[in-house]
Amino acid sequence: MDILVKHYLNKEHIFIFGNTKTHLKRASDALSAHKMPKSPSESWGIMVIAKDANGKPVCDGNGNVVKDKIWMTDTRLPNGAPQPLYFLEGHECAGWFKGMAQILVEQGYTNAPCLPAGCKGFKCPSDKTECCCRRLMFNQPNFVNVESIVKTTCWSCGSEVIFLLKFHCKLNFIEQCWGFAKRIY
Repeated sequence: MDILVKHYLNKEHIFIFGNTKTHLKRASDALSAHKMPKSPSESWGIMVIAKDANGKPVCDGNGNVVKDKIWMTDTRLPNGAPQPLYFLEGHECAGWFKGMAQILVEQGYTNAPCLPAGCKGFKCPSDKTECCCRRLMFNQPNFVNVESIVKTTCWSCGSEVIFLLKFHCKLNFIEQCWGFAKRIY
């Protein structure tokens, strides 16, 4: 992308990617209700590998990779205002994760503290959308369509992105290249 931006600045760029898990990876701090606790937590955060200035993993004296705890990115309230997921300075629990119940109360779901954190085995009833805090969180607009790193990186450079359908060999050009190579060799 750096080459395109540098040498082909006045052109439109469209990147086409296969629909693989690596292309769909989200940023480390991306919104996800998967492991969020229901109640406020002083220790909850997202564990990521610590990296030095060159982007290489940092190791401790024993050769173990060092991990850092980062905050999950903020979300938005229904009115569009930012909603921090951690208590702000001045609050008695400043820096703590608010917990799903508090976040949902701020979103307007006043019954959230009465709901369980999640349904057993992540198997929510198909006919209910307010059975547990986790299901409610997963259905919030900010949590529904969290974009991948590939997509946000391309967009930040002004490029469009197309993901091919999963396992669709007739549309995925790399599959046709492999097929052609197999016929030759």
